[in-house]
Amino acid sequence: MIEVKNLTKRYGKFVANSDITLTVMPGELTVLLGPNGAGKSTLIKSICGLLRFNGSITISGYDNRSIEAKRILGYVPEMPALYPMLTVREHLEFIARAYELDSWEVLADELLGRFELDDKQNKLGKELSKGMQQKVSICCAALTRPQAVIFDEPLVGLDPHAIRELKKLIAEFKHNGCAMIISTHMIESVEENWDTTCIMTKGKIARSCRRDELGSGDLEDLYFTITEGSGVKEA
Repeated sequence: MIEVKNLTKRYGKFVANSDITLTVMPGELTVLLGPNGAGKSTLIKSICGLLRFNGSITISGYDNRSIEAKRILGYVPEMPALYPMLTVREHLEFIARAYELDSWEVLADELLGRFELDDKQNKLGKELSKGMQQKVSICCAALTRPQAVIFDEPLVGLDPHAIRELKKLIAEFKHNGCAMIISTHMIESVEENWDTTCIMTKGKIARSCRRDELGSGDLEDLYFTITEGSGVKEA
């Protein structure tokens, strides 16, 4: 479970996130939507423990900055940050050693095969395209069998096969009780699996909506109503 309570993040006088509260239950997928500059990436980086903030964030009951929380949280950033002189395989081995994983090789081989990286295991990070780097980042996040996962624009740069496999992986995470947050501009890519959407504007959650509350409408209509219309309703 991911719990964010009264999160506020300031950069000097600028308020990037203002008093945000949200909860993602095990097996649920929450989608963060909003225009550029709405505060989505700041919220994600705060949840992942990469920024200082006011308020509280817990992962399965652990403070998000604790070792316990970091062991059960997977993170796929918008811009992959690979080590230029490590191979694809060495990235997975690095994660396995850092997380003290046992018998990780079988899952690593499965993930590399699913994302068509099995024949690129000896390529260095600096030799990979943006899409391939994104695939490696996804494999590293999945290798730890996380209880919670944060995706920041995970589909950008992926080829159709990888997009299909990522969607399957997200469905598997849900089935296994993983709490997930996905920030994306590609609304149609998440319409199959989302449980809750949080639409952000100006650093706040302007509207939080569960799938069963949407009725006959669709997510895209709701998004444009909030961000371009007059339907702003504080969460």
